[in-house]
Amino acid sequence: MTKFKIALAGNPNSGKTSVFNALTGSRQHVGNWPGVTVSRKSGNYKKNTDIELQDLPGIYSMSPYTPEEIISRDYLLSNQADVIVNVVDATNLERNLYLSTQLMETGIPVVIGLNMMDVIEKENRPLNIEKLSYGLGVPVVGMSALKKTGLNKTMKVAIEAIKQREEIQYPSYDNRLEVALSEIIDVLGNTVPIRQQRWFAIKLFERDEVARKQIDLSACQSKEIEEIISLTEKIFDDEAEAIIVNERYKFVTQLTKLCLGEKEDVHFTLSDKLDRILTNRFLALPIFALIMWIVYSVSIQWVGGAGADFVNDELFGDIVPNFLTHLLDSWQVAEWMRSLIVDGLVAGCGAVIGFLPQIFVLFICLGILEDVGYMSRVAFVLDRIFRKFGLSGKSFIPMLISTGCGVPGVMASRTIENEKDRRITIMTTTFMPCSAKLPIIALVAGAFFPHQNWVAPSAYLIGIGSIILSGIAMKKTTLFNSDTSPFIMELPNYHLPIMKNVLRYGLDHASAFIKRAATIIFVMNVIIWFTSSFSWNFQMVESDQSILANFGKILAPLFAPLGWGNWQGTVATLTGLVAKETVVGTFGVLFHVGEIASENGNEIWNNLALTFTSLSMYSFLLFNLLCAPCFAAIGAIHKEMGAWKWTAFAISYQCGLAYAISFIVYQVGTFIQSGVWSVSFVISVILIILGIYMIVRPKKDVASFHFETINTTLEALK
Repeated sequence: MTKFKIALAGNPNSGKTSVFNALTGSRQHVGNWPGVTVSRKSGNYKKNTDIELQDLPGIYSMSPYTPEEIISRDYLLSNQADVIVNVVDATNLERNLYLSTQLMETGIPVVIGLNMMDVIEKENRPLNIEKLSYGLGVPVVGMSALKKTGLNKTMKVAIEAIKQREEIQYPSYDNRLEVALSEIIDVLGNTVPIRQQRWFAIKLFERDEVARKQIDLSACQSKEIEEIISLTEKIFDDEAEAIIVNERYKFVTQLTKLCLGEKEDVHFTLSDKLDRILTNRFLALPIFALIMWIVYSVSIQWVGGAGADFVNDELFGDIVPNFLTHLLDSWQVAEWMRSLIVDGLVAGCGAVIGFLPQIFVLFICLGILEDVGYMSRVAFVLDRIFRKFGLSGKSFIPMLISTGCGVPGVMASRTIENEKDRRITIMTTTFMPCSAKLPIIALVAGAFFPHQNWVAPSAYLIGIGSIILSGIAMKKTTLFNSDTSPFIMELPNYHLPIMKNVLRYGLDHASAFIKRAATIIFVMNVIIWFTSSFSWNFQMVESDQSILANFGKILAPLFAPLGWGNWQGTVATLTGLVAKETVVGTFGVLFHVGEIASENGNEIWNNLALTFTSLSMYSFLLFNLLCAPCFAAIGAIHKEMGAWKWTAFAISYQCGLAYAISFIVYQVGTFIQSGVWSVSFVISVILIILGIYMIVRPKKDVASFHFETINTTLEALK
């Protein structure tokens, strides 16, 4: 049986991914901001596996400016899709229908899935679906991805559209423009497929270079088309691209007025009232900082901390080691095998899994903030600040996604049109504390600052601050100096969180964490145990005489100015390149006491406190928070950068910044504690002054820079 392909297309944040998940049973991440879908995803329709759905990245138009727009456009023009289900946000009808006109012009049958009809009904705003369908000339079905209503009906209509294959209807524009398009189609002849003739005619009329390169036009054809365009521009007294845009908006505006009535009464909604406070010019940032402080306090210390204490102290500190020790003794297992299981696997993996409650609670809290619509407001608020320093609010979207994992966070940078801004975002977005870094944060906060709830939130705020300040400094260099990318995003209405989605969000991150502990971290703990228990002669020795210790002691002096120039901290940092959770697992193996914790399960962390001070451990936290991410994220950086030289530059910058900040914090902290001057303290002061200069120095105008470069070149030639 022939397999039909249905493409889900629409504006960012229109609900495509929610529709895709509901129809396929998939569990793709859904968010209240554009860029959640940055690549094409496919899945089979639950009620008919012969139908394949493609979830395309959200786009505002079919003119490709960003990588995700290119993905959507290339797929739709490849003739693979049998029908397009255009998911339209009914609450923003006019803006969404602009894309609909372009999708209809591709020559592929289109079915409009009018999403969020439940919101329209709640607002008592009349929307005549029959008139909308008549005006567009395509089927229109009302639905709600949130309530899961009308979805299967939309699919049924889409399947019928494939089978019937009726003649495609296009939006009708001004007669003068229609004449010009008809003439261009005549000139094209058989150069393009019949179903795509109108699409290419419009694109060529707009002088779209991408479309022009896709078809083989003769010099004569190009000349005729240019004459048609020039004549039409004189008739309209406007540029060609502006003519198309104006005609599309005129068509959409008239259609919207025809089918969409005004609200029965105009009043401030609850969302409007909340936004007057939460997005206030002066209150927004303090409120955001307060919310993040509450989230991390609840996750790391209050609720999540109680769960972590039980898992660390009771489960993996007492119950599991005692049980396994007695069991292995009764089986008369060899000493090395007993050490591997108890001191290596249980101590290492247990040290990591012990922070699972905190991770779960954190993502439950973040899931609630995301689901109610608050996080999209944060992007709006930060855009206001970013723009003052030449950055774009779009950079916050990858940052937000990186709180879960750095890999999709790096990939989300595709939503940024400006190539230089995109590279800045790729280089800095992994500064955010992801779920893999959370165990390190929780370890430092719990073991060294048990009664101070500022440590965990400070990691989040330092991550954001490092991104902002790095972006400001980079934008003032010739390598990254460019105009700011525009940031357009609709703010969804606030609504009560759907706890099913929130719990799934938390469970997904918790399960991903457990999978890493059961695979990568499991293997790493075996390697760490072996290299920390045996010498180069493969004889069991004390850990400080082991293979791992010998290797760590070579590099340890490099980190001495940061306060933790010991081999344990060095090897833990290096193993963190495989997976950041391995840092805690490494400490679990290296600082395990080797005997049963009969009374208290936190001997590991007590031993850790004998090696590190609070200040040196906070320095250690900052370095591991900001330095190069795990190998998977480095791979994502290379894929998005497209060149190893840019990847090396990004990793070097991350490690260099991490070293500088950790150095400054430790040296300044040591001076405050002791009051004694040192050469290192003077160097840290110089670094602070240099950093401030890089941030506050005036930004060179791009055009001015080019002019100066030309003058310099001419002088050199003379």
